[in-house]
Amino acid sequence: MTTQERYEYAKARYAEIGVDTDKAIEILKTVPVSLHCWQGDDVKGFDQDGPLTGGIQTTGNYPGKARTPEELMADMDKVLSLAPGKKKINVHASYAIFEDGEWVDRDQIEPKHFQKWVDFAKERGMGLDFNPTFFSSPKVKDGLTLSSPDEETRRFWINHGKACIRISQYFAEQTGIPCVMNIWTGDGYKDIPGDRLGPRMRYKESIEEILSEPFDTNLVKPCVESKVFGIGVESYTAGSAEFTLSFAAAHKDKCLPLMDNGHYHPTEVVSDKISALLCFFPELALHVTRPVRWDSDHVVLFDDETREIAKEIVRNDALGRVYIALDYFDASINRISAWTTGLRNMQKALLFALLQPNAEMKALQDSNNLTKLMTVQEEVKTFPFGEVWDYYCESCGVPSGAKWFEEVEKYEAEVLSKRV
Repeated sequence: MTTQERYEYAKARYAEIGVDTDKAIEILKTVPVSLHCWQGDDVKGFDQDGPLTGGIQTTGNYPGKARTPEELMADMDKVLSLAPGKKKINVHASYAIFEDGEWVDRDQIEPKHFQKWVDFAKERGMGLDFNPTFFSSPKVKDGLTLSSPDEETRRFWINHGKACIRISQYFAEQTGIPCVMNIWTGDGYKDIPGDRLGPRMRYKESIEEILSEPFDTNLVKPCVESKVFGIGVESYTAGSAEFTLSFAAAHKDKCLPLMDNGHYHPTEVVSDKISALLCFFPELALHVTRPVRWDSDHVVLFDDETREIAKEIVRNDALGRVYIALDYFDASINRISAWTTGLRNMQKALLFALLQPNAEMKALQDSNNLTKLMTVQEEVKTFPFGEVWDYYCESCGVPSGAKWFEEVEKYEAEVLSKRV
């Protein structure tokens, strides 16, 4: 059978339960997923030569890491050609591109230092998201940035955050697409602190000062992201879940909450939190990753939690309210494959969610027919979803099934293997 014939069979099966597969595909083609630049070079960036610090660690040494902006963008192009759907590009401030021997520290970065990223995105009809980089810098003092008791240290990082607001505004103006700007720091302490309130008050005041920088709230979407713990900050993080959620609620006129599903205790799931936040926030943001026992940023799979995250967004009619970005970095396998696998799986989860009989399941719950609800939830799991996915991929001009991996192998042989 051809892909079209298999799709027609699947379409008829889904129609039996009131699901329009054509409509699901058309909706999904409008939903952007933001692809993170830092998977391609192990979060190294271009503005410093030192090691990763501040709770960031990448494991593995698979050959073929991108070493220059040109290599990184070429690698991203390959990934974009292998995954269906609408995309954005997510850039960290440490990926500033300096030319002609110029270099400035992070408190002095300007839009011109990211012009190549703007050009890259505009040429592909995509938007840009942005992240201040509060790690891997000698200006991180004693593991602290915005919460530091040292005024000079705080001032440097506040100025960095303000510079990133200006750059985010430029991104949005140039691309015509809102820029999500995420504020995350690894500030905290390895062992039991003597003062928990002081760092958090300084952190609060620092972020407030960053947000005092003028920006158009229709174009720039600042977020605050929490962290439960990290390497070297196992006992205390200033930006805990309670802190960031409370901060976003208190500043909801100019700040969104961002949830990374690796930044909570192992028994917590972000899928359960999405509907809670939608009750109070007009918009929210996500970093989708895969924690294994802790915040380890594994490649996103088509697993239970990824599907549940997508289902919560779709069933609550929140595709226009939730900004979806990926955040993981695996250097133990081919980086192009890691990128592509995660991006395809996020798209796959969204399609799976759009193919659920959501209206029927809500009605069953409201009528307390929980017996039938469970039956419907289980039966739809074995519907011919794969046939719809293959058709969706091919309708977007990308390989279906595992055919995309042949392109990765070819790219590794012709490009990655020649990097030394």
